Amino acid sequence: MTDFEKQIRFIMELDKLKNVGRQTYLGDASRKENDAEHSWHLALMAFILSDYANERVDVLKAMKMALLHDVIEIDAGDTYAYDDKGNETKRERELKAADRIFGLLPEKQAAEYRQLWDEFEAMETPEAKFVNMLDKVQPILLNDASGGKSWIEHGVKLSQVMARNARTHEGSEELWAYAEGLLEANAEKGLLKKD
Repeated sequence: MTDFEKQIRFIMELDKLKNVGRQTYLGDASRKENDAEHSWHLALMAFILSDYANERVDVLKAMKMALLHDVIEIDAGDTYAYDDKGNETKRERELKAADRIFGLLPEKQAAEYRQLWDEFEAMETPEAKFVNMLDKVQPILLNDASGGKSWIEHGVKLSQVMARNARTHEGSEELWAYAEGLLEANAEKGLLKKD
């Protein structure tokens, strides 16, 4: 198989992201978003909000990371943030999926894209911290816009959201402060349960 054929195969494999459902509703609360929509939204946020990153980020690298961060869910599925049982096996499922999906590419691209995914997961570089922050803040924005629909559906507690976001500020103190204000307002409205 030529490199071009491998690239087309990878592109067509990623089409499957459109069928991987998430638990977060669109802002208008009409339906839940899928992984492709989520990744696209993060890529937009990466270049629109890059000035708010705590550290200078390579915007193109951040966008690539945002677009690739969930491709493993084609095989591993989307594990809901507050699904304790699903999160027990998440890492194992995702590593296996990363090997297969990135392995579809020509060797050089496979190594680059896998490295971007591993970097996102490790959350140590400025880009990884920033994109992880976007990945955590985007559902907060959508939950706020949709009247907390997903939070209500799953009985999510404010303490759960705060625990999940313990490191979110590392990507952007300013955006986390904004998101934290939304969380507090939604808790006051009863859309997020207080402990």
